[in-house]
Formats: sequence, C-alpha cells, structure tokens
Amino acid sequence: MVQVLNQRFSAGQPALLLLRLLILGVGLGVLTGTVLKLLAPRFSDAGAGVSSAIPVINRGGMGEFKPKLELSALSQTYAKLAALQPDLKVSAFALVLDNGNYAQLNPDTPLPAASAIKTPILLVAFEAIDQGKAKLNEQLSLSKVVVGGGSGWMGSQPIGSRFSFNEVATEMIRVSDNTATNLLIQRLGGKTALNARFLELGLLNTSIKNWLPDLDGTNTSSAKDQARAIALVETGKELSPRSRDLFRSTLGSSKTDTLIPSGWLQGLGGGNDDLNTALLSKGVRIFNKTGDIGIAYVDSALIELPDGRRAVASFMVKGPFNDPRSTDLIRAMAAATAVALGAK
Repeated sequence: MVQVLNQRFSAGQPALLLLRLLILGVGLGVLTGTVLKLLAPRFSDAGAGVSSAIPVINRGGMGEFKPKLELSALSQTYAKLAALQPDLKVSAFALVLDNGNYAQLNPDTPLPAASAIKTPILLVAFEAIDQGKAKLNEQLSLSKVVVGGGSGWMGSQPIGSRFSFNEVATEMIRVSDNTATNLLIQRLGGKTALNARFLELGLLNTSIKNWLPDLDGTNTSSAKDQARAIALVETGKELSPRSRDLFRSTLGSSKTDTLIPSGWLQGLGGGNDDLNTALLSKGVRIFNKTGDIGIAYVDSALIELPDGRRAVASFMVKGPFNDPRSTDLIRAMAAATAVALGAK
C-alpha cells in the first residue's frame, strides 16, 4: 500500500508544483496591481497628460505669440515719439513671449518691408527643409531672372553659378543678399506660393509683389507680422528643433546692428565696448534683421532679456528718402522698450 501511495504522489508531483506556481503568480499579480493603483495618483501628478507609450515634448515653457496685457505706458511712448514726426508712417509692436505683455502702435499697418521680407522667407525656407521638399546641400543655379542689384555678392557671379540652399539662405540674412533672396523665392515656388503660405502662417499683411531689391517698396509687411514670424519659430510652433537652431543662428549672423541693438543699448545706458559686447555685459542678446530702401527702414528682432525672458519686437518707418529721422525714431522706440521691459 505504501508503495502504491508513493507511486501516486511521485506521478502527481509535477502537477501539484505547477498548481502552486499558478497560485503564487496570481497572488503576486494581485499584489502588484494593488500597489500600482495606490501609486497611480503620484505618477499622474508627475506627468499629467503624458502617455507612457508615446513621448511628448513639453513646449509650455517656450512661451507663445499671444498678446495678453498691454503695457499702456510704453504704447503711449511709441505714440508720443511718432507724433513728433507726423509726416512719418510708423508701425511698432513688441511682445514678451513668456507672459504676453505687449506694446503697439499701428501694429497691423502694411508698410514697405524692404529687406525685412527676408525673415518670413527664411521661415518658409526652413519649413521646406523640415518637410523634405528641399535639402540644405541642394544646389541652386544662378539665372538672369533672379539677379538683383543692391546688397550682396551673388548677383556678380557668372550666370550658371551654383550655390547650396544653406549658403543662399545664410547670405540672404548675413549680408542681406538680394540675389540670394530671389533664388529662394524662385526655389520655394514663386511669389504667389510664398504669399499663400504667409497667409496660412497668420502673416496677413506680408506680401511679395516684386523681386528684390524692390526699391519702390511694393513688398509689404507690418510690425506685428514681423514679430510673429520670429515668434512662430522661437516658441516651437513652426520648424523642428534643428531648423529652429539654424533659423536663430542665421538671424544672428546679420551684420547690421545700428537700429534695434543700438537703440536698446542706449536705453540701458550705453557702454564703452563694441555694441554686441556691451549688450552681453548687460545680459542681453539680440538677433535681428533690418531693411533699408531709403524711403523705408525696418528692424525686427528676437531679444533675450537679462532675467531669461524673451521678447520679439519690430519697428517700421516710412518717410522721405534717406531721412535720418526714420532711423532715429526706430532707435528711440527700441530704447523706450528696453527701459520698459528692463529685467523685472
């Protein structure tokens, strides 16, 4: 009898062991589920709205182009400065991206964009890179159609010369090359296609009507559009992080710093060093693009403030040909903005 029982126990031992393992597994599963349920609120609080399966980049700290609280005193200062020169047409807009504080004067009035039209063109150019519609090393060929006079060196090269997309975009900003700009306009589908994209981006007063240099001022923009074009990139609403970095570095390569940067430094009390070094010593960096066709002057910029906030600003003035009052007014508005924003 004992031998028979031993045989039965031996034969059923694997099944019994499996049964015990199953019971142990169910128990651990219940215990684990209970612990995770208790901890779930903590995980939820730490990453509310974030899926564990799909990583989400939080862009909330990058600010937004959303005017909220008008800095009335600064807006009034713009108006008073402009009133001193009643024959000049002015459009001004400044916005702190971090909190929505803003100031304005005729922000949506279309005025000649001059070379400042190159800023929204640069935005669309890097969009094309992100979308795979163009490549940075793609070669663009110089033709008679796109050769433009005025600033830049590409127009003096032999017809048929080839330049990379990246070089063309860079020179369009660095030395404000008009031929480079025309090459990009052509490559991006022409004036009509670019104007349609500007509208989609909310740049309602920005339009290209003629090839550059456009000395008659037919290409238009507004101060608010100019500021918006820069903000769309800086806040992460447009462009990949890599293209955003390229946009910023390209904008920072601009050679002309006699308008917003100069005026900003005046507002901060000036400095003894060269302009950019003096601004850096006060904790400020400015990435800007100017425009100048004699009858109109523009400067639009991204400004890094000493306390880490970032602002966008644009000042546009139309007046008599080569009238120094136009540039003086832009510097005066920039100085007033520097004082108003400070480092609070």
